[in-house]
Amino acid sequence: MLNSISDIFTTATTTTEIVSVGTFSICILAALVMGLIFSKSIQYNNIVSKSFAVTIALLPAVVCVVIMMVNGSIGTGIAVAGTFSLVRFRSIPGTAKEITAVFIAMAIGLACGMGNLGYALVFTIITLVALLVLEHSNFGESSQPKKEKMIRITIPEDLDYSDVFDDIFDEYTTSHELVTVKTTNLGSLFKLAYQVTFKDPSDEKQFIDKLRVRNGNLEISSSMMTTSNNEL
Repeated sequence: MLNSISDIFTTATTTTEIVSVGTFSICILAALVMGLIFSKSIQYNNIVSKSFAVTIALLPAVVCVVIMMVNGSIGTGIAVAGTFSLVRFRSIPGTAKEITAVFIAMAIGLACGMGNLGYALVFTIITLVALLVLEHSNFGESSQPKKEKMIRITIPEDLDYSDVFDDIFDEYTTSHELVTVKTTNLGSLFKLAYQVTFKDPSDEKQFIDKLRVRNGNLEISSSMMTTSNNEL
């Protein structure tokens, strides 16, 4: 019985189909062309790094080669899976859009590697149309005004920052948190950074005016939250 099991695995790992040079070249070129089209499309109306654009352009061709080289071999497939699993330890976290682009590029390469060039082309076209439509629509966007802001306030060194603005925050915000405190101008000034959630975003001007009275009309800035909502 053990011999029969061994024979099954030996046959499965050694039996592969030979791909002709012509078929191999056509599949690689098709994967490369579709990868270039997809990479160029995601650059439209988006800011991406050159390294990411190049990666997306070449990834379908790389996956295509891998699939054709595995070609039914269990042993080779396990080795390739182990190799690709190392990628997660060599890459930095990306946004949801970047991760999606990587998976789409891999799917294009997978279809080309299986020889389904027509399906790969149809998938590429449908995906690009869907991306463009969703990118130019308000799908996924909140209809409510953004209430979360980062407020940075400069105060003199003789002003106790621990609770000096609490009454103003309680009046205009539902929550506030002091995130950072930094000295500047040789220690004569403090720079405070608060994460706040406004009760009504339209009251931001009145809120800042009251802060200016309290901090002696020193610098105050309001900005969107720095945390990215595009991460998974």
